[in-house]
Amino acid sequence: MSEQLVITALGDDRPGIVDELSNALFRHNLNIEDSRMSVLGGEFAVLILVGGTRPSIDAFVADIAALEQSLNMKILVKRTSGETGRAAMIPYDVEVVAIDNPGIVHKLASFFASRRINIVNLNTERYAAAHTATPMFAVKMTVCIPTETPLKQLRDEFIDMCDELNLDASMSPAN
Repeated sequence: MSEQLVITALGDDRPGIVDELSNALFRHNLNIEDSRMSVLGGEFAVLILVGGTRPSIDAFVADIAALEQSLNMKILVKRTSGETGRAAMIPYDVEVVAIDNPGIVHKLASFFASRRINIVNLNTERYAAAHTATPMFAVKMTVCIPTETPLKQLRDEFIDMCDELNLDASMSPAN
């Protein structure tokens, strides 16, 4: 029977780190089912969902200390029971761009949390505007909206909030 394990790892970025980590998973007969990997500052960060048999997962967990040493990474693992019930949810993509200022993510997260809408994916990026070099901030997220939520009303409230905060925003059904 297949089980799942969520793995987070953080360490200095360097060439070959994905190869070494994926090889360790392969050697333990674990299959990468989903992952997010990124370089943040000079650090490599990864979040991976793997599947495998209980003995394979147990062996991997038992080898964490040695793996941390060989990869020069901090590794945290957690067994998971799989996805929560998203069947009665409608996925929507949300994109926001604004001049960078503190609190943008918090205000967006508060808006959705207050409506019991789950953020299932969130990516942000800070960059300089093309001609002015003004610091800009972009947010891309996927939210899962309960089917009983009136979508037009939600979209209108979201756009109104973003207009008040001077955020350019869009909200559309996920692809």
